[in-house]
Amino acid sequence: MSCKGEGGRRSEASQGAGERHETEAFTLRDILDAGELIAGTLSGPETYYTFRDRGFGLHYELAEDFASSLGVRLRVEVARDTAELMRWLESGEVDLLALPLPSSDSTLSCRNGWLVRVPSTELARAVDEWYSPGLLASLKAKTAQRKAAPPVRRKARPQMLNAGKGVISAYDALFQRYAQRIGWDWRLLAAQCYQESAFDPRAVSWAGARGLMQIMPSTGERLGLDDPWDAEQSIAAATRYIAQLEARFNDIPDRRERIRFVLAAYNGGAGHVRDAMALARERGSDPKRWGEVEPYVLLLQRPEYYTKPCVRYGYMVGSETASYVSGIEARWRQYCGHASAHVAPRQSSRHESKVRPRDAFLLDSL
Repeated sequence: MSCKGEGGRRSEASQGAGERHETEAFTLRDILDAGELIAGTLSGPETYYTFRDRGFGLHYELAEDFASSLGVRLRVEVARDTAELMRWLESGEVDLLALPLPSSDSTLSCRNGWLVRVPSTELARAVDEWYSPGLLASLKAKTAQRKAAPPVRRKARPQMLNAGKGVISAYDALFQRYAQRIGWDWRLLAAQCYQESAFDPRAVSWAGARGLMQIMPSTGERLGLDDPWDAEQSIAAATRYIAQLEARFNDIPDRRERIRFVLAAYNGGAGHVRDAMALARERGSDPKRWGEVEPYVLLLQRPEYYTKPCVRYGYMVGSETASYVSGIEARWRQYCGHASAHVAPRQSSRHESKVRPRDAFLLDSL
């Protein structure tokens, strides 16, 4: 699968080997002229995975650093197995393999265990000159520090400002306004916000998400989010994103079930959630019921599952996504016991509106 940019020298990695065309390996000069380094790898927590539209993994981060040292962009291609990786390298479809593998007669091994083709001596030399054990140790320490740190740096506010008066947060009016646009109970949106940032508009996550609704910079750019620290802009952008995710999961007829899948996709990515659904379907479980899909979200952390043919997006931080959905649901139920679902309808000069608010339908299954 192609997990970074598109186009360029080679066909998509998701095509069959017979559909690809043999190409000459690019020299270092060619790579610099093209402005792109293509690295082949496997999915995994130490190699490459995506979380909230961003790549992670020790060797991915090393490859990013190497590409930056050359002054080029990085494109990552994720293979099914090492045999496919070797075919890509030998045909020149990728420039190097960004993970430690044994060398062969047709490959050169770099100091960090990466492989390049035998003719690519200049590229191998560039890797060796750039790499140092200190760089690897620094990235490992950074990864360990990131895992040990709180998921989100934030100044937590109370879960409810005033339970007696039904006031959840200082942003209740914004939740009410924007939840109406997507047909959500505003208290559900508030519960999601607390899960994301604990109502701190300056919150920053380990992955780089920002603001009340913890939107990643790349996602915010697509959503037209100018200022991630502005509370209303963050909530407005989040509801636009939720609407997009609802459309992507419109094959799930039960609205309450669909909300669970949307929440999971907001946190872990729609592609990963679809992978878990595919695993559930393959094992005879109902792929449109969250309770039957959630176990496979967790199993996508294990190589025997994230390497299965039906899985397109590889390793997933499934435990975080599962706890994200359950945490929001629990808090939503708590909020429903204290804050009113009523949202005042827009005023009409002719008569009083008697239309039932759309979010009221969501309360029927609570």
